[in-house]
Amino acid sequence: MAGADRVEVLAFDVFGTVVDWYGSIAREVDALGLDVDGGEFALAWRAGYKPAMQRVQSGELGWTHLDDLHRGILDQLLERFAITSLSEADKRHLNRVWHRLDPWPDAVEGLTRLKRRFTLCTLSNGNLGLLTNMAKRAGLPWDCILSAEVFRQYKPHPDTYLGVADVFDVPPAAVMMVAAHQEDLDSARCHGLRTAYIERPHEFGMAASKDVSGALDNDLHAASLVGLAERLGC
Repeated sequence: MAGADRVEVLAFDVFGTVVDWYGSIAREVDALGLDVDGGEFALAWRAGYKPAMQRVQSGELGWTHLDDLHRGILDQLLERFAITSLSEADKRHLNRVWHRLDPWPDAVEGLTRLKRRFTLCTLSNGNLGLLTNMAKRAGLPWDCILSAEVFRQYKPHPDTYLGVADVFDVPPAAVMMVAAHQEDLDSARCHGLRTAYIERPHEFGMAASKDVSGALDNDLHAASLVGLAERLGC
């Protein structure tokens, strides 16, 4: 990639790019024996994510951790799916499934290789505690954990992308946003960051394959984080 020598920091989206939220949640919900389809439940939980964040972004809610937004969505889903058997402790534990998401098979190896050359950080809407617990459990070798909580803004607010450059005291073009979501990359590029698209065609499950063929307006495009490491000479 032309200009790769000027990139110093790789900033990663996490949910869907580094970890498999759909499979992890579906497996855990199925294991609870709630008489609901775990995959359907996972998709419904994720579908509530953007509307919940919009309530914060619009000013309807004050600043709210993603953990708390997830809990509000969960309470709605338990009512919708007519699940009444969970105690309050059970609900708290289930809500923290987002802390226990499994990495994609290529993630740890790819990040480890990339870390030899670049500074690696998260740039996620997840809160700091969530991202830290996830990294510790999954062995994700971040150099730094940054999140919407640090900037008090959810992506795609400019403060999140430009905040990474500010934290590391580098120009925006020295930061590369790595994500499996083109809208995230489009926003990062608008604010001067470099971008790398990672294919995750089964982010939403095997039955809902995601079209990854159109992500062409990026500096790099790779099928995995190991592939990204290879493209960057790591």
